[in-house]
Amino acid sequence: MKLKTLFLLCLLAILPYSCRKEIKSEKGGIDLISNVYFDASKGLEQMQSFHLSKLNYLGNQIIEFVPDHSFPEINMQTYFIQDSLYYPVKDGNGSVILSEVAKTQKPQLVWNKKEGAIFSKEQILNYRNRRKLSDTVLFNKKYKRFEINSPWNYTRFYIYPTDTILPYSIYRHAEKDYGGRLERIDSYNKKTDIFVSLQLLPRKNWDDAAKEIFDFNHFVNSRKSE
Repeated sequence: MKLKTLFLLCLLAILPYSCRKEIKSEKGGIDLISNVYFDASKGLEQMQSFHLSKLNYLGNQIIEFVPDHSFPEINMQTYFIQDSLYYPVKDGNGSVILSEVAKTQKPQLVWNKKEGAIFSKEQILNYRNRRKLSDTVLFNKKYKRFEINSPWNYTRFYIYPTDTILPYSIYRHAEKDYGGRLERIDSYNKKTDIFVSLQLLPRKNWDDAAKEIFDFNHFVNSRKSE
């Protein structure tokens, strides 16, 4: 009888995790923003903001615009990303045909991409030594948190609990462990006295330039199927 009771308790404990179903977001966008604070111990006045990447996705297709750091309104580079491959798009105007890009451009692994959104298979450094922090609320959203402290760096991670997953994540392994989406990383370098905040900002709508490309490709594909 005791064994049956113990079995039932174990079953109830793991049931929420085994029944949890992830939902893939089919359409939307992601902005990656980084704020860098110099001489952070003296205050947060010396700050520079960088718009690292503008990701727009439809299913498993991603159009990424990499803004110019000096002029964020100008896109320095455009990439077409599908599955684990990416293709540089030479002409990022609205008439680009994504299937032709995949045919004519040499595919490269996203793990090797150095600009814009960085895709990584690596685990967070010293992840095993993380320490759980109390939940907090930022911008009206409740986050789970954990920290990693080392002699050279102090970092806090903010995970938004959700079943909806995006086609891009900073560290997918942490999202799986915490059942949510890693949306913010605050890191302080103790040697250089530089504080860096990296934010992943999901949005429902595409950029205007991405909308032109997706709409044009939908038109081209619909004509082919007629």
